[in-house]
Parts: sequence; C-alpha cells; structure tokens
Amino acid sequence: MLYFKTKDEIELIRESSLLVSKTLAEIAKAVKPGITTLSLDKLAEEFIRDHGAVPSFKGYRNFPSSLCISINEQVVHGLPSNRMVEEEDMVSVDCGVFLNGFHGDSAYTFYMGDDAAKLKLIYITKECLDLGVEKAISGMRTGDIGDAIQTYAIKNGYGVVRELIGHGVGRDLHEKPDVPNYGRKGSGMQLKEGMTIAIEPMINIGTKEVFTESDGWTISTKDGMPSAHFEHTVAIGRNQADVLTTFEYIEEVLQSNYAY
Repeated sequence: MLYFKTKDEIELIRESSLLVSKTLAEIAKAVKPGITTLSLDKLAEEFIRDHGAVPSFKGYRNFPSSLCISINEQVVHGLPSNRMVEEEDMVSVDCGVFLNGFHGDSAYTFYMGDDAAKLKLIYITKECLDLGVEKAISGMRTGDIGDAIQTYAIKNGYGVVRELIGHGVGRDLHEKPDVPNYGRKGSGMQLKEGMTIAIEPMINIGTKEVFTESDGWTISTKDGMPSAHFEHTVAIGRNQADVLTTFEYIEEVLQSNYAY
C-alpha cells in the first residue's frame, strides 16, 4: 500500500533522518585503521538510543546489528564483526533510525586512502545520487530516477547493481514504491507530493553482478572489485526534491581528516 504523508509527518521523518545523519557523523569521527566494525556498530547504537530513538535495522527481518557495514567488494548488508578497518579500505555504512513513529535511512561510503580508482568511484556514486535526487519531483516517475543513475554510472564505465534498490520509507522501513537504480525515462510509478523515498545507488567498479555471502546477509561483487553506496531519504517536492537526510555533518568531520 502506498502511504502519502502529511507535512507534519514529513517533518517527523526529517527529525529521524537528521538523527541518522548525526549518527553517521559520529561514525566519521571514529572510522580509522585499527577499529573494528563491531566497535562502530556499538557506537552507533549507543548514540541512537541516547537520543531517544531505536536502530531501525536491529531485528528487522532478524538482522542482528544496528548498522550495515560493507567493506571494499562488499556492496551492502555487511555484518559488523571483529574485522579491523585497514588503511586502503572503502567502508560503506548504512544506518536507519526509528524516532517518533517514523524511520530515516541513509548511507555513506568512507575511504581512508588515496587510490585514484577508489576515489573516482566514490565521487561518481555520489554524483549518481545527486542526479537521482534531482528527478524526485512531482510528475516524474521512478524510472526517471533509475535512468539518471544508470546513465551516468555506465557512462563512466561502472556496473549498476540491480538486485538491490531504493524504496519508500516512513512508518515502515521499506514501503512502496520500489526505486531501482536503473530504468527507462517515463516508466515506473509516478511520483507525487506526500511520498517519501530512499534513493540509494550501489555502483561497482567492475560488472553489476553480485552474490550473497555464506553469512546469509552480506552482498558482494562477483568479480571482487570495489563497490560504493550512498543514500538519502527524500520527500517528493513540487518543483524540487526535499532531501531529509544530509551529508553536511559527516563532511564537516571528514574535511579535517581526509581529502576527498
């Protein structure tokens, strides 16, 4: 069922989304070589609960953790563990928060190194997200978002993951409509004011093919090449998208630590 939100409800989703963004900024402060992904997960859960909210992911379809942390060739849904972050790791962190009856959802890929190919992948994936967000306006369709993301990624020689997609978000973590990162202009569900969606391109340096690891959760690239993931929660606007999450808190931290 498609659920349209009132303006007041969108403001509640904004509160959830901004807490997600602040949580990811806390991760930005902590993510560095030598820290375990389990430590990052504990930090996030404590921060979320200290702010009167609940981690959206923990227990969702029996997922055991508060964050999805996916490293290098891992695309999404990586399980936090005692694995330590290393110098050249790309670390994708996906976070959800449930506050005041609504979810917010966002993801950011951190990188501690200076490899040109990885830096370019991160830059292009963020650009894909921005291009998708530009299409999140009333009268456009989900296929317009997917086409914008897919066209730019393929133009730059990258693979666009098809098995995992964006989605509606609100009282439930995953709602209608589906928001694929591929598609044709003018196809798919029409976007209207009152809809809130998560746009989340997952872009691979190599091919688009992925598989599920033996843990039953982690999705990785079949060719072992790196993948990047960025995500915003967005309210459909009349003339432009209203981005409810923000990367500003994260990038204020990163400016003092890493050169992007």
